[in-house]
Amino acid sequence: MKLITVFTPTYNRAYCLHQVYESLINQTSKNFTWLIIDDGSSDTTRELVNGWINDGKIQVEYTYQENQGMHGAHNTAYTTIMTILNVCCDSDDSMPHDAIEIINKKWEEIDEREDLAGMVGLDIFKSGDIVGSAFPEELEYSTLGDIYRVHKSAGDKKLVLRTEVVKKYQQYPIFEGERFVPLGILYLQIDQEYKLACINKPLCIVEYLPDGSSLNIFNQYKKNPKGFRHARLVELKYSKSISQRVKKILHLISSTLLIGDNQYFKDNSYKLLTFIIWPVGLLFHLYIIIKSSK
Repeated sequence: MKLITVFTPTYNRAYCLHQVYESLINQTSKNFTWLIIDDGSSDTTRELVNGWINDGKIQVEYTYQENQGMHGAHNTAYTTIMTILNVCCDSDDSMPHDAIEIINKKWEEIDEREDLAGMVGLDIFKSGDIVGSAFPEELEYSTLGDIYRVHKSAGDKKLVLRTEVVKKYQQYPIFEGERFVPLGILYLQIDQEYKLACINKPLCIVEYLPDGSSLNIFNQYKKNPKGFRHARLVELKYSKSISQRVKKILHLISSTLLIGDNQYFKDNSYKLLTFIIWPVGLLFHLYIIIKSSK
């Protein structure tokens, strides 16, 4: 069995999926499987992938499902993956030619560390510039939250997780009519029990396309209020400061207004604070409505 599964959720991305494939067939280490989760594509994704499977240059697995959104594709990936490690490479991204080799070498150093959930490396743009900033040189191990909060690194990072750790946690909920739940709530829960080994090297080359979720966040708020409310309640549970709590509660209030069920306090660890700042939450909600309409 291979050491790592690179999984790629995709939805009507046949026009750019080849970038992932080309980067994977050029890896200096072939100790991986590529798992493609087709989240209900209606384009030529299936035919494209079948061609790559027939070429046999790398081990490719393909799973099709009805459209559930990015988080639903992650659920399917985590259910399917059997390798020790897993890493997500989005359909509009690619991997540096030595990424798998770097992961392999790091795993040889940490494979007996049961306190580690895996490792975390850098994202870079096609220009070679780091997304945000690198880790402090002396930083060997950290939770993902502390990488940003304590060590002041910025920008998206690439997680390589132990599959047995991921499988410990509940899957992302699926809400009827919605297609998005923030992926970070899983990583937040992992943070409570584990750290990550830090790799100050690029593991992923990213591109933020116009149809990606990163560039459409206000529309996501409006279209997926149940998913965001669920995420804010999880984030509130583990919040460490009053500023964090206020921010999450403002989002929770806005999401609840969009849902229209008035359940501001159900499963809410900070009911009184929610009641106090509800008027500000209403203003924040109006701001989201205005931003999403532009």
